[in-house]
Amino acid sequence: MMRQFELVERVKSYDPDADEDAINRAYVYAMKMHGVQKRASGDPYFSHPIEVAGILTNYKLDTASIVTALLHDIVEDTLATLEDVRDLFGDEVARLVDGVTKLARIQIQNMEDKQAENFRKFLLAMSEDIRVLLVKLADRLHNMRTLNFISAPAKRRSIAMETMEIYAPLAERIGMQEVKTELEDLAFAELHADARTSILARLRFLELHGGDLVVKIMDELDQVMRKGGIEGYVSGREKTAYSIWRKMQIKEVSFEQLSDIMAFRVMVDKPEDCYRVLGIIHTSYPTVPGRFKDYISTPKRNGYKSLHTSIIGPQRHRIEIQIRTHQMHEVAELGVAAHWRYKSTDLFDKDTNTKSVEGRQYSWLRELVDILEHAQSPQEFLEHTKLEMFHDQVFCFTPKGDLIALPRGASPVDFAYAVHTEVGNTCVGAKVNGRIVPLRTPLQNGDQVQVVTSTAQKPSPEWEGFVVTGKARAHIRRRVRDDAHAEYLKLGHELLEKTFSKEGLALSDKGLNSVLERFDVDSVEDLYAKVGEGRLVGREVLVAVYPGTRMDGDDNIVNLSQARLKQSHEASGPIAISGLTPGMAMHVAECCHPLPGDRIIGIVTDGRGIEVHTVDCEKLQEYTDSPDRWIDLAWDADKDKDAHIGRINLVVNNEPGSLGALSTVIARNFGNISNLKISKRSTDFFEMSLDIEVRGVKHLTNIIAALRATPAINSVERARR
Repeated sequence: MMRQFELVERVKSYDPDADEDAINRAYVYAMKMHGVQKRASGDPYFSHPIEVAGILTNYKLDTASIVTALLHDIVEDTLATLEDVRDLFGDEVARLVDGVTKLARIQIQNMEDKQAENFRKFLLAMSEDIRVLLVKLADRLHNMRTLNFISAPAKRRSIAMETMEIYAPLAERIGMQEVKTELEDLAFAELHADARTSILARLRFLELHGGDLVVKIMDELDQVMRKGGIEGYVSGREKTAYSIWRKMQIKEVSFEQLSDIMAFRVMVDKPEDCYRVLGIIHTSYPTVPGRFKDYISTPKRNGYKSLHTSIIGPQRHRIEIQIRTHQMHEVAELGVAAHWRYKSTDLFDKDTNTKSVEGRQYSWLRELVDILEHAQSPQEFLEHTKLEMFHDQVFCFTPKGDLIALPRGASPVDFAYAVHTEVGNTCVGAKVNGRIVPLRTPLQNGDQVQVVTSTAQKPSPEWEGFVVTGKARAHIRRRVRDDAHAEYLKLGHELLEKTFSKEGLALSDKGLNSVLERFDVDSVEDLYAKVGEGRLVGREVLVAVYPGTRMDGDDNIVNLSQARLKQSHEASGPIAISGLTPGMAMHVAECCHPLPGDRIIGIVTDGRGIEVHTVDCEKLQEYTDSPDRWIDLAWDADKDKDAHIGRINLVVNNEPGSLGALSTVIARNFGNISNLKISKRSTDFFEMSLDIEVRGVKHLTNIIAALRATPAINSVERARR
């Protein structure tokens, strides 16, 4: 455990003006408050905040950050209060400690909601001062280093999963590659221990039999640069076990099929030398097509700059090379900690009201705060936040040349919301590189995107099925919820008016206000909406307002929203499924269209027997609180000889012969179109859904693959709702 004077000396070594008295007082106060508390390892609890502070000294952080690290757990785990911290150490430290402290005093229904609320609060504090994140990352890094001392496997796995899903991506977003890599490796060791061990064993085997291969490649690259008149430093390394495993998962290949498990780095003094080195390497070795990336002219959102290229290099090995300056390398490894100085720099220049150089890198924090305002629940916010952090990026341009960074797989709708919320809300179409495309089209690096808007447009619920950014999804859900609420409100008002007028009674806001508390709503509008949703029967409200009215009156009013929910796709004949009681009524759910080959679940429905769903059907979430309704089912392959209906959604070019090509491809693959519905049409495209008679999932997959290869078909996918 680091001693008091050792910590002070480490801080003073890079910051001679550091407040030595504040660090000493924080050290003593934290030791006193934590007292005899122990960690799972048996060490004094106080060893943890000291180690966290020690990690932060490696990144040369200021006094307030070091003091915060020493005090970051006292509000949650001791009798100390935030007011005590403010009185003893000032407002700045109190604000930082509060940002790092977990939410502990609010009643949360379950641990998942608690995690989401904790992260929500943490993000708000982080958006005001990035040091909150730096302290939290150091805290998580030390906790992961000592994770093996926690005896409960489920708890270890939960912490590792949270680290992989939240904290490693956050470290990457602020450019702290060193921290991100260690967090991923430690989490990987817990979540997939066998896979990590296997990959490390194979890497050691290659190292043993490859001898000094890395050294030979480095020497040859160094000689090639010197011949070109460039002085630089060449280093080489194997990729981490986690990055290798992730690439194996994404590309669906084995370890032996990976050809670029080695990465080499060339560091030079000036940015222009980076491009000179690139030219020398590309003229000396064959390049791998499609593997060049220029992050110097177009940096990543976290400020990362480098040139990336892959070549068939020395010794005929396929290798990846990163070319950067020494300063770029420092930022790439340490990120915000490499250049952030809190005594003189802020996210915003208050004199000019503009973002500083550092502040531009953290605009994504503002986007996450924007998502906070539109998410309905903590869980929804956490979902959108993960979407915002996880994906690799594509860089697209507005017609004026402004750069918009988006996650890979983003659509023109994501682009529209990234430009401005109202642009997204009113988006009706898009041109990519001057060509009109469907709104679900994935964008590629370098695309120029022009969004077409209309004030009469509203976000479509269908957009949620293909957008990938948390901001877009949050705004779409918000607008769809608002529109649905308005429809429910109108419908509820009509139903209540009809119910009251049928009895010759007056419907008034005054009467409804008197029964709001009984129905657990805050306003008359909420009461109307509750009736419109079908969560309340109109006659219940009538009896509450006029108690003398009989509850069992003839209330034949049809709730339209409920009627729509009862529409389903009835099977044309018996289906071969095992797990059912003989003679039990059964029908296939229209929401997910299960086929032989899909994993399926049965849901017992009132008066309609068993409804068969795929196991990943979103509608199953409605029955999570009714486990007694669930029945395990499976397709009976031996008895199943009938055709089944599979549904696909297509975007077809609006040109002569397109429908003929469509039907020909399906017929050649032994499918039969049983129904066709065109949902949208424009001058360029038809959007339609097809019901096709198929033998099962494999048969439908083959038809989809054949359609995707047809020039007349713009896109095709299996319908899931």
